Amino acid sequence: MKFKKLGNTGEQLSAIGLGCMGMSFAYGPADEQENINTLHKALDLGVNFWDTADMYANGENEKLISKVLVPNRDKIFIATKFGFRFMDGKASHSSAPGTYFDGSPEWIKQAVDLSLQRLKIDTIDLYYAHRVDPNIPVEETVGAMAELVKAGKVKYLGLSEASPESIRKANAIHPIAALQSEYSILTKDVEKEILPTIRELGITLVPYSPLARGLFANINETEKFGDDDFRKSLPRYQNESLENNRNLAKEFNDFAASKGVKGTQLALAWVLNQGDDIIPIPGTKRIKYLEENIAAVNIDLSQDDLQTIDAILKKYPNIGERYSEGSMKLVNN
Repeated sequence: MKFKKLGNTGEQLSAIGLGCMGMSFAYGPADEQENINTLHKALDLGVNFWDTADMYANGENEKLISKVLVPNRDKIFIATKFGFRFMDGKASHSSAPGTYFDGSPEWIKQAVDLSLQRLKIDTIDLYYAHRVDPNIPVEETVGAMAELVKAGKVKYLGLSEASPESIRKANAIHPIAALQSEYSILTKDVEKEILPTIRELGITLVPYSPLARGLFANINETEKFGDDDFRKSLPRYQNESLENNRNLAKEFNDFAASKGVKGTQLALAWVLNQGDDIIPIPGTKRIKYLEENIAAVNIDLSQDDLQTIDAILKKYPNIGERYSEGSMKLVNN
């Protein structure tokens, strides 16, 4: 495994982290023992950066991770997030009618203790605000998060899907170690203003969904998605964009095959190629795909490769929005 530095903290994290959401939430059923086996395999492969959130299955993902985290605490840098809440206590995705965001200092104090209880640890390594609450000044949210650092409940602070303005305001209150935002060959919004801003401030980018939610592997299998599969709500899997993305995936996967790798590996290698201050966290619940993802660390892309990828993407511009309209209202605040 290769390692990268987290912001200005001096922490050395695996160049590829592990997104744990799908083990409990959003992408259909999962097997607990298989999840646990995958977590152990991640450790064996040197993946020391694990990511979860309190909203994933309403805390059940944190409980699952604790079973491997607790006996291996010194080997794992654990990140979790707070903010999304459920009116009826039933876990759902971010734009569901019963889901709302709470970035208030009052909730932060409760949320961190609940996460610590579920994870069964004393300190969270990296604690993110899952979004920026549009109804509360980000300075108030981060000020409350900074109190958690003073109390020893949290080591480092992060934001997710924040605007450049919010990032600067937050960092002025307390150093921000990481920004978690969606970034992949299909989602490049952060390149315009956000990436230059965090690079100026020494903040690491942690891309979630760096494989474009597995689109290059599953775009032809949408009929197999269960009713609880989050991808059913995404514009990229609907209408004209669905056909566009099937054609894009075929050509992209064919190009990857010509290089002797899978499309998912090539997509991940592209993200890794964008800078040493970028640590993607592809999610998986199976050892097979974990091993494939890790192998992307060793894929070198030439300038010709990057130009070919750009040319393929330009041929299929109708990829669709990354989120539904409701969820898009909560990004870049």
